[in-house]
Amino acid sequence: MKTLVWVEHDNASVKDATLHVVTAAAKLGEVHLLVAGSGCAAVAEAAAKIEGVGKVHLADDAAYAHALAENLAPLIVDLMGHHDAFLAPATTIGKNVAPRVAALLDVMQISDILSVEGDKTFTRPIYAGNAIATVESSDAKLVITVRGTAFAKAAETGGSGTVEAVATTGEAGLSSFVGSEIAASERPELTSAKVIVSGGRALKDEETFASTILPLADKLGAAVGASRAAVDAGYVPNDYQVGQTGKIVAPDVYIAVGISGAIQHLAGMKDSKTIIAINKDEDAPIFQVADIGLVADLFTAVPELTGKL
Repeated sequence: MKTLVWVEHDNASVKDATLHVVTAAAKLGEVHLLVAGSGCAAVAEAAAKIEGVGKVHLADDAAYAHALAENLAPLIVDLMGHHDAFLAPATTIGKNVAPRVAALLDVMQISDILSVEGDKTFTRPIYAGNAIATVESSDAKLVITVRGTAFAKAAETGGSGTVEAVATTGEAGLSSFVGSEIAASERPELTSAKVIVSGGRALKDEETFASTILPLADKLGAAVGASRAAVDAGYVPNDYQVGQTGKIVAPDVYIAVGISGAIQHLAGMKDSKTIIAINKDEDAPIFQVADIGLVADLFTAVPELTGKL
């Protein structure tokens, strides 16, 4: 089976999410990558060095500069004539591209897979991760999104893939890039951080969130996350949201501060290796998944913890 993996990148470097997908694709068969962007030859060269990669298809065109799904999908569909499965990371962009590809191929997409059980058999979470479904596809072509936290990262070096330029399909004329507002931070990226400190609605407002959570995160060299309630209340940008409708994370240490533990939030972080919860409500659902729980007033406990680090 030949697999085609869409490489998520910023036209300069390969994103970590891609490395997890390569591991999943390798379980299905021969791994080919697609690097589509503008001025992205360096990305293709780096992608070719990923362990297990046989070939890198390079589509360099201004139409792909911002990874618009409407422009990428026709290109991917063309390449699927020579591939059996298309895989993309279950990130914001991956989840935008894959459904359009599936629709154009007239196949059912298999979303957010956790494991590969056979050539066409996979497991995936349902009911916010409270149950795991085993699904088998009967389609001739597979379109799959991969939950990165379920697969180890492929090594960035050790591969000897070849780079091959492919014909581009150009602008589809269905959408155009207007602009983007990207939150800049010197902290680790949320989805790849080893330590995450997250805050919830109990932090009252934006200023309190910043004065309580950020000093602790800085001391630990951690990324900062938040519950949906904190994001909806305007404490932090949407980019910080962890949960079913936010980012799925699995750090070595996840510190939940003032987060009750709604099922939607747990779905995004319960695979963390060690979960530490600080909440004054001893009946909060977060304590059911926490490895270490502290029943205390966060406005006392967190500054004290920060001061001792």
